Amino acid sequence: MSIETIMRTSAVIPVLVIDDAATAKPLAEALVAGGLKVLEVTMRTPAALDAIREMKKVEGAIVGAGTVVNPDQFAQVMDAGAEFIVSPGLTERLGKVIVESGVPFLPGVANAGDIMRGYDLGLRHFKFFPAETSGGLKALKALAAPFYEAKFCPTGGISAATAPDWLGFDPVLCVGGSWVTPKGASMAEVEALAREAATLAQR
Repeated sequence: MSIETIMRTSAVIPVLVIDDAATAKPLAEALVAGGLKVLEVTMRTPAALDAIREMKKVEGAIVGAGTVVNPDQFAQVMDAGAEFIVSPGLTERLGKVIVESGVPFLPGVANAGDIMRGYDLGLRHFKFFPAETSGGLKALKALAAPFYEAKFCPTGGISAATAPDWLGFDPVLCVGGSWVTPKGASMAEVEALAREAATLAQR
């Protein structure tokens, strides 16, 4: 499965910070039931690797690892069964290892230099991060003009209210967001939020 196929699967990719691996499978079930199949488990907690393993048990879920920052982490998440990789930024060292592996990769970019580094590695799909504090949609439109082949998944500060604006911009294939899994929400609430997010306009 290519990174473009993954990006086009759901208009919203939930960005998940999992503190307890026991919650991972029910959470994935609720998100998939609501129509969000692509799940990004961030490597921000000790439970992340086990969370990936648990979510992989859910039928229909496409489980990736986010906040991957070095080749050692990349090896760990691949062992756990991650199907795609998201990084907050892009270094040549990490980029080369992932590109050579053939695993779908969505590196973070915030400026023209980042995108050019990605182009050098043969990449054309990027996470625009942190989206709102990097100038928002106005900044992405300015960046996308010279890099007309590039496709984006903006992440960082995006909400249910602002997601449609981002998705209305042609080079944006999906957005990343944490609003579909608010702290303390029940699985029924998560499913309802996912269902709402899944209906957002997608190109």
